[in-house]
Amino acid sequence: MAQSDPNKTSIAYRMTWRMPIIVWQFLFFIGPLALMVAMSFFLVKNYRMVEAFEMKNWAKMFGRDYFWDSYLYTFGLATAATLICTLIAFPASFALAFKVSANVRRWAIFLLIIPFFTSYLVRTFSWYVILAESGVVNAMLGYVGLGPYTMLNTMFGTLVGYLTLTLPLVIILQTISLAQVDRSLIEAAHNLGCGRMRTVLTVIVPLAKVGLIIGAVFCFILSFGDFVAPYYLGGSKPPTLPILIIDQTKSGQQWPRAAVVAITMMVTLFTIAFAAIYAAYAKRGRT
Repeated sequence: MAQSDPNKTSIAYRMTWRMPIIVWQFLFFIGPLALMVAMSFFLVKNYRMVEAFEMKNWAKMFGRDYFWDSYLYTFGLATAATLICTLIAFPASFALAFKVSANVRRWAIFLLIIPFFTSYLVRTFSWYVILAESGVVNAMLGYVGLGPYTMLNTMFGTLVGYLTLTLPLVIILQTISLAQVDRSLIEAAHNLGCGRMRTVLTVIVPLAKVGLIIGAVFCFILSFGDFVAPYYLGGSKPPTLPILIIDQTKSGQQWPRAAVVAITMMVTLFTIAFAAIYAAYAKRGRT
């Protein structure tokens, strides 16, 4: 009786478990992405898309100043939100990782997860009450003779919305990374005469580099692709790229041009993500 090849059996076993995720990726990522790329070459005639293979949509969008203005504005906002979020999150994450017990840290992470139980749109609208000219912040500033200040429909309002979306997640990722730092290395740095700030910068940050970078990448990706904050808190002027996509679909049903904007966003995000992954893991891979 012929025996089955164990290598073939092993390959079949692995493929059996990998097939669901492969099918999932093709149905919900590769397939829609390919359709969007193909759509970017279609033409719109009489408010209907016509199959074609022409570069008119790409030339139209890339040749317009408003597209590049929107691109740079979106990129700049996402970068600013990432820097601000990382700097604000680090002290909180540091305290949760090194200054409290493991039980308190677990409860803190649980409380940070709770905001995600609520719709992001609801959390964004709650800032109307806080940031309005007659809102809570201006009322408090009025007691000391300041204000009122315009905070809605501004860049500041957009950044507040971005931080509402990303700050809890970044704190969680940073906390998990910092909590895994080897305490003996920190004690060794202190024994060698390193001060607190030098220990943080030369020992803790490099050891937690992967988590810090991943948190920053998530913040950038979520901010770069967010529609809610710049639309409802930023006033949509100037428009970010997600708002520009909506504008194109409403303007003569220009779905192909919207696809060009979406593909440009995805290429940008993939570039940022792969560059960040390389920065996080490259040195570790060489050692």
